[in-house]
Amino acid sequence: MSRNAHVHTLEVVEVIKETDEAASLVFTVPDRLVDDFRYHPGQFLTLEIPSKRTGSVARCYSLSSSPHLDDELIVTVKRTAGGYASNWLCDNVAVGTALRVLRPSGVFVPKSLDADLLLLAAGSGITPIMSIAKSALLGGTGTVYLIYANAEAGAVIFGAELAEMIVEFPDRFQVVHWLASERGLPTVDGLSELLLTYEHYDTFVCGPAPFMAVCRAALREIGTPDKHVHVEKFQSLTGDPFADISVPNAGDAESATATVAIDGRSMEVDWPRETPLLDVLLARGIDAPYSCRAGECSACACTVRSGEVRMLKNDTLVDADLALGLTLACQAVPVSDRLDIAFDQ
Repeated sequence: MSRNAHVHTLEVVEVIKETDEAASLVFTVPDRLVDDFRYHPGQFLTLEIPSKRTGSVARCYSLSSSPHLDDELIVTVKRTAGGYASNWLCDNVAVGTALRVLRPSGVFVPKSLDADLLLLAAGSGITPIMSIAKSALLGGTGTVYLIYANAEAGAVIFGAELAEMIVEFPDRFQVVHWLASERGLPTVDGLSELLLTYEHYDTFVCGPAPFMAVCRAALREIGTPDKHVHVEKFQSLTGDPFADISVPNAGDAESATATVAIDGRSMEVDWPRETPLLDVLLARGIDAPYSCRAGECSACACTVRSGEVRMLKNDTLVDADLALGLTLACQAVPVSDRLDIAFDQ
């Protein structure tokens, strides 16, 4: 059987110009899809962007909205030099544009909004960080310390909104703007000085790879435990997560049996031998996390608690992950007859 119930269409109801190079797209969610599009701060949407050359491309854009404040879904897109998708979105999307999207996904999410948070962002990396900051201030009790790096003042996304948040939460929210035009690019020594008293905060880092490398080095310098550091990497997908899902009909293929724990519930599913677990779950209407369906990200990572699987492809999990029993649901097919799988999100 072939299904594409995992794909939805949302309409843009507002386009907000954030800077000369960045815009926020505001999507309305129909009542019938409200449950499908519930999300956690720090997650992203996968959008399908039309392409004359390939038909379409898929890209992940972090949600800058907060589930504790906003009724609509908001993603913020910054132009990337030579980037087809970001430039198409900034140039072509208007009020009334309808785009195909996948449900929110991602694990760049605080375990508790009551924790003290250290947030490090550069450029468009502020997008998920903004969602986390707003959610923590409105839905939690901890303090939030943000360092936000940009080339110059005109490139600061959400500048006015951040200023308003400081006024509204003066005792809980602090922002340091690092502008390269004034002090050069962020350095390990420079960041270390700013971070010295925050080594025990839960830390979230998002931005270009060189920035994240400097941040990781600075955090090690001040003694922040690795378990407190969460890094978001933007993915440029090459597969087509919007493609129809094809799963053999019951009885048409040899199957294993899997017990799957997800979102606090457990279910038993027939798992055809050559069909990835993610396709089996999506075909049954089960809301499993994912973004690429191609083994290129780790959004669908899950734990094999018993039994054995093999992966058709793996570009993201390292030996340490595999030793913990992690696998990619979009690439895992069963080896054992019975398996126990858990999604930890």
